[in-house]
Amino acid sequence: MPFLLRIIPAAFIAAGAPGFAVAAELAADPSRSLQAVLDGAQDGDVVKLEPGNYQGTIRVDRRIVLAGRPGAVLSGGGTGNVITVSAPEVTIRGITIRESGRDLQAMNSGIFLERTAQRAVIENNRLEENLFGIYVHGAAGSRVERNVIEGLRGGGRRSETGNGVSLWNAPDVIIADNTFRFGRDGIFTISSRKDRFINNRFEGVRFAVHYMYTNDSEVSGNVSVGNTVGYAIMYSNRLVIRNNISDRDRDYGILFNYANYAEIDGNRVAGGPLDNIAVNREEGPDYVKEMVPEARPARDVRSGPEKCVFIYNTNHNKFRNNWFEHCGIGVHFTAGSEGNEISGNAFVGNRNQVKYVGTRDLDWSKGGRGNYWSDNPAFDLNGDGLADTAYRPNDLVDRVLWTAPAAKVLINSPAVQVLRWAQAQFPALYPGGVVDSHPLIAPPPKPSPERSRR
Repeated sequence: MPFLLRIIPAAFIAAGAPGFAVAAELAADPSRSLQAVLDGAQDGDVVKLEPGNYQGTIRVDRRIVLAGRPGAVLSGGGTGNVITVSAPEVTIRGITIRESGRDLQAMNSGIFLERTAQRAVIENNRLEENLFGIYVHGAAGSRVERNVIEGLRGGGRRSETGNGVSLWNAPDVIIADNTFRFGRDGIFTISSRKDRFINNRFEGVRFAVHYMYTNDSEVSGNVSVGNTVGYAIMYSNRLVIRNNISDRDRDYGILFNYANYAEIDGNRVAGGPLDNIAVNREEGPDYVKEMVPEARPARDVRSGPEKCVFIYNTNHNKFRNNWFEHCGIGVHFTAGSEGNEISGNAFVGNRNQVKYVGTRDLDWSKGGRGNYWSDNPAFDLNGDGLADTAYRPNDLVDRVLWTAPAAKVLINSPAVQVLRWAQAQFPALYPGGVVDSHPLIAPPPKPSPERSRR
């Protein structure tokens, strides 16, 4: 039967109530126009897609559930949005959604939620070969959960592809438990507030999470593996960045640019070789220069992050209980960043623990508790868990090497060794910079993906 209409009572108790609307289940198959089925639906109906291939593009303009049985595939044929939603409280689940148009200005998407599509639920779908996977264009209160979103790959510039989920001016949105692969950014948000991005996984994208002008929001329990940048937090205030993993991302694990009053707690950024992981190998060396001052050409993708954390013009944040390990630079701290609390963190096996561009002294300890530094050879004679002497990650030689990299040929010369010995004997010779007055002897507990997803 090509089209079956089956009436289902919504509630027996309400059957005799005046004005009671009976919910219906509409079952469609590929031999009939899906848009015609949707146009015949009423608020509260359930439209079930039988297995098979359906032709988009479709518009959902009433409060329904659009659900697919296993094998239901909806294709846009390379034109426009595959699904456009304008009604509030629509649910879309269990469908493979493919082949949107390729017009960036038109924001062609697998699923496009218009401003009026508040409180939409997009769950358990597979989106592939769309320009944008899901575009939440002002649809406040929506949820995007447990989807697999694979963007465009191969051929052309990555900057000309879309994002897995793009979010604009849509407060109170939850994006959770999704898997993102390929395309430009996993999640991109701009001009929003009070959103939560939790327990997602990102592979083979440019930025896993990209924040712009999004305040009072949360990024927690996410895992970024082998991407160009893990978490790019820009021009946003009062965020919670907690229990996220950046595992062998290429250039930066976490990048902060004009981000203020955030809590950055329990995150882990780790370098090391990549094995059997989908990695972004297509992006050219100039992609970050468009977004971040002082960015340099990318290194080889298999060598781990150039910088675990980059902090640029970022103020009044609290960095606690994080692990930064096996990067070229643990933390690059620059451009007038002030009022930040950095304590209880572990800096492990980085080639340079800290690069600080500035002349002022900064004490990275709080309340008598500093950070753990794997290259600190200090002693703890009284057994209080704190080193007996302060730790300085940089000296005058480091500053010379930053400003004149060619001087590296002199790094093992007797003159340099004498200069470092003199600084150790006469601390007044140290330049201004980072000092940890209460370094930890043992590191804090190491964050893990299992812990981050609680």
